[in-house]
Amino acid sequence: MDFPQSAAGPPTAAPAARPAAATGTDAPAPDTVAGLYAALLAQLPPPRPALRAVVIIPAKNEAGHLPGTLRALARQVDLTGRRLAPDSYEIIVLANNCTDGTAAVVRRFGRRRAVPVYVAVLTLPGAEAHVGRARRLLMDAACQRLLAVGRPGGLILSTDADTRVAPNWLAATQAEIAAGADAVGGRILIDPDIDPEPAPARPALRRTQLLDAAYHLLRAQLEHCLDPQPADPWPRHHQHFGASLALTARAYRRVGGLPVVRFLEDEALCQLLRRHDLRLRHSPRVVVHTSPRQCGRVEVGLSWQLREWANLGPGHEPEVEGPAHLADLWRWRRQLRAAWGRTAALPAAAPSYAALALALGVPARELAAQARAALTFGRLWEWVLATRAQAGLLPPRLPLAQAVRQLRELLAA
Repeated sequence: MDFPQSAAGPPTAAPAARPAAATGTDAPAPDTVAGLYAALLAQLPPPRPALRAVVIIPAKNEAGHLPGTLRALARQVDLTGRRLAPDSYEIIVLANNCTDGTAAVVRRFGRRRAVPVYVAVLTLPGAEAHVGRARRLLMDAACQRLLAVGRPGGLILSTDADTRVAPNWLAATQAEIAAGADAVGGRILIDPDIDPEPAPARPALRRTQLLDAAYHLLRAQLEHCLDPQPADPWPRHHQHFGASLALTARAYRRVGGLPVVRFLEDEALCQLLRRHDLRLRHSPRVVVHTSPRQCGRVEVGLSWQLREWANLGPGHEPEVEGPAHLADLWRWRRQLRAAWGRTAALPAAAPSYAALALALGVPARELAAQARAALTFGRLWEWVLATRAQAGLLPPRLPLAQAVRQLRELLAA
């Protein structure tokens, strides 16, 4: 395959409970969240003074996958191939609601490595037992540890327990941050050799995977052509998921933390980054390989998507957003951004939004008012998309293969 309100930053003692309307879930009682967070922190030693990056891994019954994942993280090198200083980064695994030896595996591994590897064990109660809460607890802790050693520009890096990062994953991510990014999504590739119990190979499923990757990469290229972003230049990709997602502690504070949703919490976080006009880089230099398992640990994710594709009947294929409609949206978005920039610079001489409102299918007076009030373009565009959705102006959906052909035609033109 292939939300919440903003806040000043993650709390120093416990994540703030978020209202159900903001997160899409029932918010827990604050004392429950505070207790979980305090229990997590109590299992971690103080951060080392040289700490510059914290890698977080939520894990539920992952004793079989974690040794390979941790080995890849412990062998990180810089862009010249030299081993990274072992005290410059640390790895924190949250073993939540486990019934296997996940925590013991991490502890054994940590005793043999120079890189600090920590594990915290929690039982998330009831409605809190999902990856959104686990990753939020970890990211809050990572942010607090970086701020404690005076590094708001330090990195919070997320990966998954069934994922193997490339040897220069951390260094390549840091290079993108040094080049001006606030957050970095890495390229996630499927590797059948990772899973100890792989699903049987199915040609139809593999074809769908390849077509889906082609669709999203061609779509990213077309988006770049029609509305280029200086912070995310070509070549780029389309992924910003939990298996490889990083951002600075400063950016994490700016957006108010990871949204606590049961699934797709990574997508929700990136929505917040866009809302705040923070620079999200989709770097082809940052690479991880992940398992193709179809029995994952989250309700909606890669494993769920693979199951959906595998269950398609003969002759059926997924439907995706139509490229021609998206192309129009990206052209209008570029024009709207330019108009909003002029409005922000000279409010008294704001341009007319009538033509753009007509093209976008939104009320002209409301669009002009939103443009004057919006502190970021991300907020303005979010309003446009929500207003269009309420009016039923959603992109038409096409069969995947047809959409890929249309993308190639649009790029050729």
